[in-house]
Amino acid sequence: MAGTLRLGFDVGGTFTDGVLMRDREVLAKAKALTTEDVTTGIINALDELLKSSGVNPAEIGMVSLGTTHTTNAIIERRNLNKVGIFRLAAPATTAIPPLTGWPEDLKRAIGGPEFVHIIRGGSEYDGRDIAPLDEGAIAEACRKMKGKVDSVAITGVFSPIIPKHEERAAEIVRDVLGDEVHITLSHRIATISLLERENSAILNASVITVMRRAVESLKEAVKERGINAPLFIVQNDGSVMSADYAVDYPIFTVASGPAASVRGAVYLSGIEDGVVVDIGGTSTDVAYIVKGFPRESSITVTIGGVKTNIRCPDLLSIALGGGTIVKHKGEEVVALGPESVGYNLVRLGKAFGGPLLTVHDVAVAKGVLTERLDVFKTDFVTHPEKIEALPKRLVENAWAAIKATLEEAIDKMKTTAEPVPAIFIGGGALVVPREGIAGVSKVLSPEHFEVGGAVGTTIAEIGAYAEGVVDLEREDREEAIARVIEQAKDNAAAAGAIRETVEVMDIEEIPFTYMPGKREKIRVRVKGKIFA
Repeated sequence: MAGTLRLGFDVGGTFTDGVLMRDREVLAKAKALTTEDVTTGIINALDELLKSSGVNPAEIGMVSLGTTHTTNAIIERRNLNKVGIFRLAAPATTAIPPLTGWPEDLKRAIGGPEFVHIIRGGSEYDGRDIAPLDEGAIAEACRKMKGKVDSVAITGVFSPIIPKHEERAAEIVRDVLGDEVHITLSHRIATISLLERENSAILNASVITVMRRAVESLKEAVKERGINAPLFIVQNDGSVMSADYAVDYPIFTVASGPAASVRGAVYLSGIEDGVVVDIGGTSTDVAYIVKGFPRESSITVTIGGVKTNIRCPDLLSIALGGGTIVKHKGEEVVALGPESVGYNLVRLGKAFGGPLLTVHDVAVAKGVLTERLDVFKTDFVTHPEKIEALPKRLVENAWAAIKATLEEAIDKMKTTAEPVPAIFIGGGALVVPREGIAGVSKVLSPEHFEVGGAVGTTIAEIGAYAEGVVDLEREDREEAIARVIEQAKDNAAAAGAIRETVEVMDIEEIPFTYMPGKREKIRVRVKGKIFA
């Protein structure tokens, strides 16, 4: 990897950031406005990087992306696949059918209950069949939905332990519907819990085409510019996976933007334990880092109104950014946001002659923001007289409210009463208090902090995991752990890592006290390198 040029992009709500790196050196950086289709904003940043750096595109060996494509599609209910849904469980689990609790508009967007089928089959935790798989019913259901669906999600009871029914069902679906219909198997997406795992698999199936189109358009864009390099997508834990792998597992990218910011903050600062505060134009994401990676959420993750159990970082998002509107009555602050002027800051903010008071304006008035970063095209203030006219007491009250909001968010994410280091990154880090923050031992904003998320996408580590349930009365514990480790290494290699470089990050053992015998879940996380 030494000397390899790496391109990285991080898509935010207001700006799309890009960096060009060689080893740890940032050769060029750019900010472009995020566009409605996301991809155009990335291409604009790409063109700016190539123009400003003057590098030979043929020297670029890696392109990586933290993307909001899948998240936006689910939230906005746009461009989603029509999904055929199979639950292999009858006669059990019929009381709560698939899509229960889903928002009605999202159910309609993926085809609705017309394509939902609960089929006889599924396994007990010990491998015995709940019922023999009804292969005829699967084939008949496929014939009825042929031409009406372009993606299929298959979920079986206890399939993360015994996947045979899901895999056989996939063979039948493929025989009837053909290879052009994508198939998502739940045991490759999430863990034991049936309903949340099923929801995760269905959501994954619904955004296959969104991710495929994004990957294809980016591949075409870099190729047209003479870049012949593999494309990688950031996963929810801050590691990356090959773009082709991401097409099959787009649900693993729903938190890729914040996760990339965490990794970039660690990479730039050298701090591996503490708090990362990523401040943009619209919002702030706060994460707790452990050994250089974002702490994983231990609760159900809701995506677009649907409960899932996919692996996601433990994040707290608050409506605080450079463009956040400061609501006030006279000199008293009523509220911070949640509305933001976003990319309209240069038209609506007081510092630019506009009518609205924003967090950016308060920072200018406090004398905290005194210069323009090169990566921004507009000066930080164009109408100083508007700022000078602000009442000093209003400015002080707003500054205190901003500080209190940050302190509360950081306190919620900490796991200790002791002060911890905090890394402030993102363009908005320039416009918030950085001194005297309660619960923080020191605040750092390392060089290139304003494009920290884009830097985080270029670190070039593949992450993967595997898990299995074992009965320690029947299997040796060490052998069971070794088996799960090998599966995790296989998964990392499938995602694009060089297998010989894969190393174990952590091993988790969780006893199942509600099951007979000595059964437990073994979960292994690994990481590996893309380049030797």
